[in-house]
Amino acid sequence: MPQSSESGFSRVAAIDLGSNSFHIVVAKVDHGEVRPMERLGEKVQLAAGLDEARQLSEEAIARGLECLGRFAQLLRGMPRGSVRVVATSALRQAKNRQVFIRQASQVLGHPVELISGREEARLIYLGVAHTLGDGDGKRLVMDIGGGSTEFIIGERFEPLLRESLQMGCVAFSKQFFPDGKLSAARYAKAYTAARLELMNIEQSLHGHGWDNVVGSSGTIRAVGAAIAAMGLGKGEVNRDGLLKLKRQVLKCEQLEKLAIDGVKADRNAILPAGLAILEAAFDALSLETMHHSEGALREGVLYDLLGRHAHEDVRERSLSALVERYHADPQQALRVEQKSLLILSKVAEDWHLQGPLWAERLSWAARVHEIGLDIAHSQYHKHGAYLLEHSDLPGFSRHDQLIVSLLVRGHRRGLGADRFRELGEDGEGLLRLCIILRLAILLFRNREDEAPILTLTAGERSLQIIFPDGWLQARSLTQADFEQEAQWLAKAGYELTLA
Repeated sequence: MPQSSESGFSRVAAIDLGSNSFHIVVAKVDHGEVRPMERLGEKVQLAAGLDEARQLSEEAIARGLECLGRFAQLLRGMPRGSVRVVATSALRQAKNRQVFIRQASQVLGHPVELISGREEARLIYLGVAHTLGDGDGKRLVMDIGGGSTEFIIGERFEPLLRESLQMGCVAFSKQFFPDGKLSAARYAKAYTAARLELMNIEQSLHGHGWDNVVGSSGTIRAVGAAIAAMGLGKGEVNRDGLLKLKRQVLKCEQLEKLAIDGVKADRNAILPAGLAILEAAFDALSLETMHHSEGALREGVLYDLLGRHAHEDVRERSLSALVERYHADPQQALRVEQKSLLILSKVAEDWHLQGPLWAERLSWAARVHEIGLDIAHSQYHKHGAYLLEHSDLPGFSRHDQLIVSLLVRGHRRGLGADRFRELGEDGEGLLRLCIILRLAILLFRNREDEAPILTLTAGERSLQIIFPDGWLQARSLTQADFEQEAQWLAKAGYELTLA
């Protein structure tokens, strides 16, 4: 297969598991540029399947999996790493999301990542910025999804402010128009709810300021098309068009009977809710005009995927910022990282840790394992774990953050083996990564630049370490640490022998 020299892949794909629609784009990579080959989108309305207990219904899960079964046909022959699948608001809310995520990953043959609202906002902005190219001044980008609405202010390709609010066209339709009846009073309640949500971010958005306004969602495109059909624009959203469209929509008393020129029939049921959110944003932010961008989340995912393979990985910047913010020792982190990866290379085959993903996770944890020291020395591994799990880390999925958090929490004292094994099929491998990290840290107890060359022999639940003659005996504290380590590992079901 011909491959791109930059990404390593001739084709890449992104799938967006949105609260309203699922989308896939498959693209050819040509000299770092993304050239879409296939695009598909289906109205799955996953958010409509959430009950009051935040459980996804079996029907919603089935709809989603059927859609992904069709998407999977476009992914045949695409290697791991060339496809990125992201899940957004509806799955962030669903308590039984792992049921769907596990089955969806099996259907697609590629892992599904649950991303935070702010990470979704970052990727949306990336998609918009690459679609529009370099522009003068700052952009305000708005994206109305099925379950959440994102606002981003950015300049060129860099987001400066990212916000995600819990309001979306499917969620608001379910909340304010549950029986399909439409009235001015119900619309007003939806509008007021959106204004209340916007109060949380209005001041910060105005504080940053912007020079132009862009919308990137299907709802905004549909409203612009409806305004154009009325002769009040060329596809952009403007204040006069919004008010006239609102009056036209409210003449109808049933969502199923709503028919608006320029709007596809399958969007009619969620149009009033989306319109209320959009009008609220125009009023709260004193907007007059909003142009539409075809680039959105899935395009952002594609460019972010290419960046990872072209050594422009935003996750590297996130970790570096974390190390700097919490004043961790970068030299010690580098020592531990390099030694961890060397140990991994020696046991990877026996411990089934082959492939770049395991090395990547180990490297992340090694770089940030001491950030908790900036809070307190006592229990600093727990402080670091909390920061990693709950911080806003651009580029990381929620699952990735949880993994790094667990590795950092387990890098000293008790490993917490049960917490790793609860993660399923990767759990044992992650526990083994944690053991490797712990050993590397012990070797640099005195923060020296040199560490011995070890001979390691790994069994299913055992590890033998052979030190150079006299090295361990000459370092009584390190020897005591390794003897204590053997006791900690025994509690996790692993035998450590030293020679």
